[in-house]
Order: sequence, then C-alpha cells, then structure tokens
Amino acid sequence: MPRPTILTRADFETAFDTLQGAPLTLAVLDLDHFKTLNDSLGHAEGDRVLRGVERLLSGSLPTGSVIGRIGGDEYAAILPETAAETALILLDEVIKHFHIHRDPQWPRGLGLSVGLAARPAHASTYDDLKRAADEAMIRAKREGRGRACIYVESKMVLKSNYYPKSQLERLAKLSGALGRTEASLLREALDDLIEKNRSEL
Repeated sequence: MPRPTILTRADFETAFDTLQGAPLTLAVLDLDHFKTLNDSLGHAEGDRVLRGVERLLSGSLPTGSVIGRIGGDEYAAILPETAAETALILLDEVIKHFHIHRDPQWPRGLGLSVGLAARPAHASTYDDLKRAADEAMIRAKREGRGRACIYVESKMVLKSNYYPKSQLERLAKLSGALGRTEASLLREALDDLIEKNRSEL
C-alpha cells in the first residue's frame, strides 16, 4: 500500500476543499521544543526529525488520510469519515510511538502536541476548523505537551461542574483499566439511561 504524499500547505488546503462538506476530523500537529533541538544539534538533525515525523504519519494514519506540512515544524492531517474521538485514539498512538522511539540525543522535551477538530461538530470551513484545531493544540501544550486534545467550545460546561472529584477519579481509573476514553464511557452511560427510560420520550 503506497504511503500518502506529504503535501504543501496550498495543496493540503486544496485537498480539503475537494471533500466538499463530508464529515472529517482535522488534526494539527506541532513539535514541542523543536527550536531547542535545532539550536543544540543543528538544522541537519532537525530535518532528520521532520522526515521521521513524516514517515510516522504517512505510515500510521488510515488509508485515505491526507497529510500536509503547513509550517516549519507544523503538520496537519485530514481523516475523512472519522469522529474526533477515533482520531484522538489514532493520534495518541502516533504520539506514544514518537516518544518511545525518540533518539536519546534529542532534547528531553521533544515531542508532539496535537489538536483535533471535527466537521460538522465543531466547524464547517477549513479556516474555522483549523482555528478550532489550533486552539485544541495550544491547550495540549498548556496541559503538559506530548498529548492530543479535542476542541472544546468555550460555552460548553466542563464535566467537573457536574460530578464530584471522587466520581471523576473513579471514571479516570476505569478509563485506564478498560483502555477507553472517558468520553466514550460517559456516552455509553447516557445511551443506557436513554434506553432505560425510552417510554418517557
């Protein structure tokens, strides 16, 4: 199976436009502390890291994904017909792989931060979706780097406003034990609640 080509920014945006409103998730990836690596080990090593990231993305993302280099050390990927939660699992694996196989000489903080935004859930146009994914990526960096985050609208209420800390801790523990996201577990519980009370609807 041929690996997808890494597109330029312009070609990547054109590829997005050809999808004409189809459901998808846009992922924006940025290398953490890349400048530190360039300054300490030189631009040749920096280029080697970028080539490695490109091989990782093109070899790990599903068939039909579109990948582009949209800035110096910033990449983006379009995952057609993919929910944000599914994309989160995929990109988490990419981040872990990058971390596990990192070169020992690289700066300790070198890693990948990823922001995700879905159409139609978060936005429709490329510019709006990119802005949402960027915001999620900035949150990933703010929360410790080396992680992926899904865009959350500012008007959405955090689950911590609904549940006591003890329940959230148990949810996190269950999420880890089952290898599933907290969001998927909460959705399952909500589906069960609706099914149980279907006669009231």
